[in-house]
Amino acid sequence: MRVAVSDTNTELLELIDAAESGEEVIVTGKSGTEIRLVPVEAPRFISGILKGKVPPGGPDFLEPMSEEELRDWEGA
Repeated sequence: MRVAVSDTNTELLELIDAAESGEEVIVTGKSGTEIRLVPVEAPRFISGILKGKVPPGGPDFLEPMSEEELRDWEGA
């Protein structure tokens, strides 16, 4: 589908629907520039991406800090 940029104001929702359904939508500007409307895929979240990359026995963030760690943290 090819559409002049001047026609996109009234047809924008239809053009978006067409692009989302896989139709090729090209908007032609006054200078002849062509722009293709394509849906952008959302990044997928991958659960467990760091599994096996964090060494076991790391710091336990739920345990209280030692006095020395607390002094370092507070900048004393």
